[in-house]
Amino acid sequence: MLQAVQIQPVSFDNLPEFQPDSVEAQVGNTPLLNLRKLADAAGIAPTVDVYAKAEWFNPSGSVKDRPALNIIRSAETLGLLRPGMTLLDSTSGNMGIAYAMLGAARGYKVALALPANASAERIAILRSYGAELVLTDPLEGSDGAIIEARRLAGENPDYFYARQYDNPANWLAHYHTTAPEIWRQTEGRVTHFVAGLGTSGTFTGTTRRLRAFNPGIEAISMQPDSLFNGLEGLKHMPTALKPGIYDEFSADENIEVRTEDAYQMALRMAREAGLFVGVSSAANVVAAFAVAQRLDDGVVVTVLPDNGFKYLSDRFWKQ
Repeated sequence: MLQAVQIQPVSFDNLPEFQPDSVEAQVGNTPLLNLRKLADAAGIAPTVDVYAKAEWFNPSGSVKDRPALNIIRSAETLGLLRPGMTLLDSTSGNMGIAYAMLGAARGYKVALALPANASAERIAILRSYGAELVLTDPLEGSDGAIIEARRLAGENPDYFYARQYDNPANWLAHYHTTAPEIWRQTEGRVTHFVAGLGTSGTFTGTTRRLRAFNPGIEAISMQPDSLFNGLEGLKHMPTALKPGIYDEFSADENIEVRTEDAYQMALRMAREAGLFVGVSSAANVVAAFAVAQRLDDGVVVTVLPDNGFKYLSDRFWKQ
């Protein structure tokens, strides 16, 4: 049986600097976009600003570059991951792509368990990077991929099992990078932070650091409204295997979003604002607007985990 392993995080102060022209050095420092045009159409008061971090500017195209890089660097520093080894984890797509990109850059093989209904684009990208894929039952979602990754880790003790759902290096990546960027880009004016729950790393890490800057900042988590949904990468926490890094008490409020509402928002963002985003990004905006609509003033910040290019095969784009 696979034994539980505690992976201790490493301080950013102990990690070596990157070469400025390396792939790794391009992770983070993504733009913060003003969603004013869409906010006006949604009836949000002009004294309320809604901003979103455009995470597709990361080199593999998603927010997952941040935790993937921190998990890998922490494991290297601790001697858990060495050149020539295989990195193993479960993924719904984006984290796997980040692992595969960084693995190719840093000399690691990458083996991934992911649901078979991951978008065709994601699977093609992963195979292009040379990742070994084990496709799991789509009806079991990300939880099925987690169970399969645990099984593979038990059979391959020489693999480094990254455990993105349980590894504190996941949320610490956002504590050390995402939150300070938001604080700096809003000049400390942020009043509300909204993010979806998958591993929960983005929400947990960003919330903890923003509250260190200003304890009065409100944090609102978002999740799908049911177990069976079309929001890839997000978990319906009441019915899911809860990540080890998930802190159910960190949110001031939780908002549930319908898949259909996220699809409609994705279409609106593309056609009315020129922002071609993925469905989890659109779901975050649905939740952020729900928060902003009830405010008289404030600065609401959310995250756009990726753009829409990995979802072009989804039928809703043809509406």
